[in-house]
Order: sequence, then structure tokens, then C-alpha cells
Amino acid sequence: MKTMPLASPHTYRNALRGILSKTVILSGLIAAIYPAQASEVSDISKLMRSGQYADALIKTDAVLAKHPRDAQMRFVKGLILAEQNKSAEAIAIFSKLTEDFPDLPEPYNNLAVLYAANGQYDKARTTLDMAIRTNPTYATALENLGDIYAKLASQAYDKALQIDPGSNVPQPKLTLVRTLSGNITGGTIPKLASANTANSKPSTPAAPVAPPTPAPTPAPAAETKPKPEPKPEPAASVEKPKPTEKPIEKPAPKPAEKPVEKPVEKPAEKPAEKPSKADKAAEKADKAAAKASESAREEKDKTAVLAAVNNWAKAWSDMDVKSYLAAYGSDFQTPKGESRKEWADERRARIEEKGHITVKVETPQIAIKNDTATVRFRQIYNSNRLTVNSRKTLILTKQGNKWLIKQERTGG
Repeated sequence: MKTMPLASPHTYRNALRGILSKTVILSGLIAAIYPAQASEVSDISKLMRSGQYADALIKTDAVLAKHPRDAQMRFVKGLILAEQNKSAEAIAIFSKLTEDFPDLPEPYNNLAVLYAANGQYDKARTTLDMAIRTNPTYATALENLGDIYAKLASQAYDKALQIDPGSNVPQPKLTLVRTLSGNITGGTIPKLASANTANSKPSTPAAPVAPPTPAPTPAPAAETKPKPEPKPEPAASVEKPKPTEKPIEKPAPKPAEKPVEKPVEKPAEKPAEKPSKADKAAEKADKAAAKASESAREEKDKTAVLAAVNNWAKAWSDMDVKSYLAAYGSDFQTPKGESRKEWADERRARIEEKGHITVKVETPQIAIKNDTATVRFRQIYNSNRLTVNSRKTLILTKQGNKWLIKQERTGG
């Protein structure tokens, strides 16, 4: 975040100094409410820059004793308290400012900075949304909001990776999430399955494994029968297979059933239960990250669209015909169906004949779908011949890295 670190208190203090350099002298709106003396503001600013926050606070309180509703001095006091690591008191100052002056974006932004420094990212996100509502082009708040969404997505991933910490299954699932391509070609999941089957086989077929070893002994015994000397040995060997024949007949069907059923069922159950929890958590984390990315991209596009509309209005006000016409795309739909050249010549003549022109864009509302943006606003047009206050709608399309006007409508 531009004015808010997400890490150590040291970097947080440096960020607050960045806030000071950008927002101690607030907008003209604040100065018009309860203007403090320029000399007082200058003295307090010097003390803060030199790190003398206690002295700066004394001077600020002295001004506020005379003008308790002075928004600028209250804002400065919040900065000083933040520099002194008095987070709760600074939050109280900025919160009251948002109540008394809801149209100022700076107190919302700095309140969000303090919330995020305390790990309250949801509250920081909500507060930054309020800052952007008061000023949709407030770049600092937009950048901070992107960092907040990134942090929330990171927390979602962390939660996904901490599911079932006492189980043996999550560790392989961590590997699966981080190195998906390796597992597809024969990594963690196949190894777990084979290990389970290997452990299950020795426990059940222990009895049937013993008969196969004596089974081959009768064959060499039959070969030794013709010899005269080893006759007593085959007799003993013939007696031994008899008891083994009985267990061979009875367990024969059992081992055939158990090895087939159990190894297939057990490995199938274990991966289906525990890994599914991690899969769901990872899916949620992916959705949160995608949503955060989409939201940040949408806010970035809205900022670019609004900048394009403001540049169009400025070129018109400056009577800069070349820049004004450049704001319209090659696919612009002329209002009367005339050719693009005829429309451009008419616009040039109507602009150049005026002595002066001012065009203001007020209360813009932006809706974006894919690469098309619809901007509705109130247009206040004034020239030496005419003054008009009307509703205006511009439809812009993204062409390369620029937003250009495709349609324009007045009224409605």
C-alpha cells in the first residue's frame, strides 16, 4: 500500500511520514471550513518533520482549543498520534472526522491504514471503499485497496494450507497444490496409493503365503523316488504335504477374495475423504484470489475510463479541437448518421466560433462489462453564447490501451 505497510512497525512509521508529506495540507475544501493560520500550520509541519511530535501536539491542541472543529488541525493531530504509536487515539480522531466531514476521502484512507496495521483487513477494505465513493479517482485509496485484497487472498491461502495440521494427509496435499504438474506425471498421489496397498497386502495374505512354499517340494520328492537310498526321505516328505493339503483347500477361496476387495476399497476411501477438504479450501482460496484480482482490475479500468472522460471535457474546454476529436474512436457512431469527416468538420466549426467554453463533468457513474464502459453524468456546458445543464451518456470501448468514445447521448 502506498501509505500503509503490511509488515513491521518500522515500515509503518515510515509510511505515516509519507502520509504527512502528502496530506498534512489537505484539499481546498478543508482549508475553507476552518482555516488555521498559515504560520501555525507551518510551525507544526516543521516540528513533525524534525520528529518533535510532543511539541507539535502541544501547538495543535492550542489551535484546537480556539477552533475545536478545525478539520485540518484535527487531521494533523491524528497523524501525530499515529507517529507516537497511539493507534487507538488516532483511530478515534479519524473516525470522528469521517462522521463530521463524510465527503473528505483522506480521513477514510488514513483510518484504513491504521486498521490494516492492526491486522483488521476487512475493516480496512470497507473504509477504503468509502474513500473511493467520495472520490472515484483517489489513486492512493485505489492502490491501497488492491494491496488489501491481495493480503486477504494471501490469508485465504494460508488457511487452506493449515487444514488438518495433525493429520498425515495434508503434507502430500501441500505438495499437490504447489507443484501440480509434478503430481500429474506420477508424483504424490500414486505413491500414497501404492503405499496403502503394500501395507494392506501383507496383513491379510499371511496365511496363504505359507502353502506355496511347500507346494514345490513334492516335485523334487517325486524325482528322488527311483533312487534306492533316499527312500525313507520321500516317505517323510509325502506325509508332510498331507496336512498342508487341507489348509490349501479351505483358505484358497478366502485369499482370492480379500486381496482383491480390501486393497481396492481402502486406498479409494482415504484419498477421497481427507484430500477433499484441502481441495475445497484451495478452491475457495483460488476464488478469493480471482475475485480480488478482478476487483482490482475493475477499479483500475474505472479510473482509466474516468480519466478519459475528464480529458475529453478538458480538451473541449481548452478548445483543443485536435485532442477533442482524438477522444472519439474510429467506430464512433455519429448522431445523425453523417460521415465521420462531415461530423468532425461541423464540430470543429462550432468549437472554434466560440469565444470561450467550459465543460464540467459532475457525479459520474461508471459501469464496465468486458471492454465496454458506460458513463452517465451531469454535463454543465457554458460558453459566451449558451449555458446548458443536462444529463449525458458516453459509451466507450477499449482500443489497445486507450478508452475511446463510441456513442454519446444527451438527456435521459
